[in-house]
Amino acid sequence: MVDLSDYSAAPPGDIDPIGASTDSAALLYKVIREDIISGRLKANERLVVTELAKRHGTSATPVREVLQLLRGEGFVVFHRNRGARVRPIDQDFIRDIYEIGVVIEPVLTRWFVGMATDADIAELEALQEQIEANNFADPIKHSDLDTQFHTLMYQRHYNRHAAELWWKHREVLRSVSRRFNFTLARRAQIIREHRELIDLIKVGEANKAADLVARHVEGSGRHILEQMRAASAARAG
Repeated sequence: MVDLSDYSAAPPGDIDPIGASTDSAALLYKVIREDIISGRLKANERLVVTELAKRHGTSATPVREVLQLLRGEGFVVFHRNRGARVRPIDQDFIRDIYEIGVVIEPVLTRWFVGMATDADIAELEALQEQIEANNFADPIKHSDLDTQFHTLMYQRHYNRHAAELWWKHREVLRSVSRRFNFTLARRAQIIREHRELIDLIKVGEANKAADLVARHVEGSGRHILEQMRAASAARAG
C-alpha cells in the first residue's frame, strides 16, 4: 500500500494540514492515522494512551493530542467510561464525508468563477493537460494533480474555515480511495467534467459551474462506495 508521504499536493496557503503542536506529534498523527486507514488498527479497537505511547516510543501527551486531532477528522470516537476507539471506515463514514463536500465545494466554486483571472484559467488548463497526459497511469501523480486542480479554485477564498474543512475531508477521501482503482467509466467522467468546468469558468457561468462541481463530488463519493461494496461482496463470496 502506498504511504501517505508519497502524496505531495500541498493544502491551500495558510492552512495547516494537520494542526499538531510539534513535528513529533505530526509524525505520530500520520502513523496512527495510516494504521487506522490500512486496518492495522481494527474498527472499534480500543485506543489506550499508555499502550500507544509505549508502542511508538513517546510520552502520553502527544498521543492524547493525536487522538483529539483524529477525533476531529472522524477517525476516532470517544465514549463515556470506555475511552477512545477506532471509528469504522465504513460506507456510512464515507457517505457523511462526501455529502459535506457536496455542500461546501459548490459555494467555493461559485465564488472562484466570479474572480478567476486569465492566468487562473490557463493554470487550470495546464493542470488538466497533465492529468490527461498521465491518463491515470500513475495513481499518485493523478491524485496530486487533481488535488492541485481543485486547490487552485479554493485557495484564495475568504472563508478559510470552509477551505480548511474541504481540504481535511478531501484528504480523508483520497486516503481511503487509494485502496481502489478508477473504473474506466469514472476516468472518462472525471476528464469530461474537468473540461466542462473549465469551459463554464471561462464564460462566467458560476451557477452552472457550482452545479457541475456538486455532481462531480457526489460522483467521486459514490464511486468509492461502489468500490467498497464490491470489495465487501468479494470477501463475503
